[in-house]
Amino acid sequence: MLRTASLFVCLLMAAGAQNAAPEFTMALTGDSIITRALSVYEEPAYLEMIEMIRGADVAFTNLEVQLHDYEVYPAHQSGGTWMRAAPAMAGELVWAGFDLVALANNHTGDYGVEGMRLTMKHARDAGLVGAGAGDSLAAAREAKFLETAKARVALISMASTFTAHSVAGRSRGDIPPRPGLSPLRFTTTRVVRPEAMEKLREAAVALGQRVPDDPQRLRFSGETFVVGDESARRTTPNQEDVAEIAAVVRNAKQLADYVIVTIHAHESGADRMQPAEFLVAFAHAMVDAGADVFVGHGPHVLRGIEIYQGKPIFYSLGDFIFQNETLLRLPAENYEPYDLGPDAHVADFNASRYANDTRGFPSQPEIWESVIAMPTFRGGELVSIDLHPISLQFGAPRWVRGRPLLADEELSRKILGDMIRISAPFGTTIRAEGGVGVVQLR
Repeated sequence: MLRTASLFVCLLMAAGAQNAAPEFTMALTGDSIITRALSVYEEPAYLEMIEMIRGADVAFTNLEVQLHDYEVYPAHQSGGTWMRAAPAMAGELVWAGFDLVALANNHTGDYGVEGMRLTMKHARDAGLVGAGAGDSLAAAREAKFLETAKARVALISMASTFTAHSVAGRSRGDIPPRPGLSPLRFTTTRVVRPEAMEKLREAAVALGQRVPDDPQRLRFSGETFVVGDESARRTTPNQEDVAEIAAVVRNAKQLADYVIVTIHAHESGADRMQPAEFLVAFAHAMVDAGADVFVGHGPHVLRGIEIYQGKPIFYSLGDFIFQNETLLRLPAENYEPYDLGPDAHVADFNASRYANDTRGFPSQPEIWESVIAMPTFRGGELVSIDLHPISLQFGAPRWVRGRPLLADEELSRKILGDMIRISAPFGTTIRAEGGVGVVQLR
């Protein structure tokens, strides 16, 4: 009886200690392509959003732009557009309340190694803690740490979407390692019906390819095909990369109160609002290794939320700042596909690329709708997640849209409805309360 009473007292004391532990709140956002100052605007819905970010104990965004003054030349290939902004933009993010930035994304190599190094320097000099890029694979993989009054936070960043030249490498000791980003590679297998496989094998033979005896599997035109009942596209994460990154997570968990793992991943499932299979497997592996939060970004749209082992997985937080149309300069390679000559400028490129806003990003409302996710922890345990809908001002002029502010009542209902729908397949329930999404925790 005494032992039972003692156990009861210990449980009460433990519960009391957890309740007495300070709450720790994160403000998490998606992609930030920032090319214009943030600190000059005064709309109430904007300033309220800024105060929300500043009020968090730590705030994160993906820095999807290179910071330099054109001291470097563009690489031969970009992540789609050569993204560059003035170094002062790092200070604008700090003004808005951000502490942590991801440096690994498909634009990390837009201006080569020196552009990446300048971006790291300007972010660091402004007071931002950045992870995901470095002078070697080990340096790009490693966690970076933020000290706060309440907790120490580790950030681990990588990308599955990247240009080949931007991937960091390792050294065998005889030559220097290659600087770059931390990659998560994956393999893709296409499942086809038996009749489709037979046609593929016939095509391979006709093209002079040696076809293996195995009728269930074929490597053709750079892809792997296997026979199945239904056509599908299957992806799996590279196990070497998973093991290396998991080791970094385990190490960070022993050195910090909270570990945030973040990835830039454009790859999708059945549609772009669904994560690819390899991303789900990778997110679970990171939580199993000790991650407290997993944050995805890259597809420029929101994706669902999963609570796995008591930890939140945000498969994509969409866009936070999307000012890709107000880049100052673009290299010739951006203009050439649209037959734009040397007299063309950035506005001409935008008009051609987006057909005067009738196609691409400017014509898609979901690109300009997002949330700020705010998970709160107490004593290391997740106690709440609030989702604050934001608008990036779809339909406004190019020099206006892309800057976020809190969404109005009608748009908030729409965004939260989307989040409820796309999170349901993960078993996650979200309630809309006063324009805020509240994730129901088990």
